[in-house]
Amino acid sequence: MPIAKRRKTPPASEQTSEEPMQSNTEPQEKAPGDNDAETPNQHEDELVDTSDDTTAPSSSIKADTANKAKDRLARFRALQARAKTSSDQNLKEAAKESQRLATDPSALTALHRRRDITAHKLLKAETEEGGEDFERKRAWDWTAEESERWDKRVKKKAAHRDNNAFQDYRAESNKIYKRQLQNLAPDMERYEKDKMKAIEKAAASGGLEIVETDEGELIAVDKDGSFYSTADSTTFHENRPDKAAVDRLVDDLKRAEDARLRKRRERMAQNGDDDDITYINEKNKQFNQKLSRFYNKYTAEIRDSFERGTRI
Repeated sequence: MPIAKRRKTPPASEQTSEEPMQSNTEPQEKAPGDNDAETPNQHEDELVDTSDDTTAPSSSIKADTANKAKDRLARFRALQARAKTSSDQNLKEAAKESQRLATDPSALTALHRRRDITAHKLLKAETEEGGEDFERKRAWDWTAEESERWDKRVKKKAAHRDNNAFQDYRAESNKIYKRQLQNLAPDMERYEKDKMKAIEKAAASGGLEIVETDEGELIAVDKDGSFYSTADSTTFHENRPDKAAVDRLVDDLKRAEDARLRKRRERMAQNGDDDDITYINEKNKQFNQKLSRFYNKYTAEIRDSFERGTRI
């Protein structure tokens, strides 16, 4: 068997020592003078480039920050001004509200009325002293139509004042009916439609004749007297109102009932009868009021328990 020959390999120390030697020898190929001249310039260029790159973003960041700060300051000033304006307005409204609550409206109205009456009397006295007609001078400020309307209103008010007392139930019902008519708002468009429909229906049936005058005006002539309603007519039961009219009638009835109950409570409160009826005559009422005046503060808990139903 032949003897194996050993492969000659350089030792590890020699390989490692040779590699740095190669790396050291490569840069030595350049001239030492050139190397020393290039390195400072390269460092200066690098410093200049880095300084330019850092100063540009920093200046833009500072400008953005300054702008944001100015915007925030402006918004803050605007909010401060708005808050001050609202607080001043609230203070003024609160002062007006307190003054209004402290002033009695009825007393203020009476004061204005007395002032107007005083001014009227003073003007009348001055006019009469000058030898002039006060009513004639006063009428100069109004037109004839306005004066007629005013006289009619005054006359109607005087008649209403004289007719205010209770006479009989028929007159009372008439007053209520007139008051309801004042609050009535008729639907004229629907009324005209229903009227034309009834006229067309009566004309088609032959009970109504349409005649044209010389001026071109159309007149409806009732032949048998069944078209126009009279006291003896019974055709009103055929009318069927819509839901809105029924609801309006129900609301009017509720409103009238509420007004009646409110006036009843006001009358009872004036007589001291706003509580439950606990008496059988006037003498018993006075005795119960005396008991309530002395013993209500002691029996309040017991009466509340009775009302709640928790008293045993």
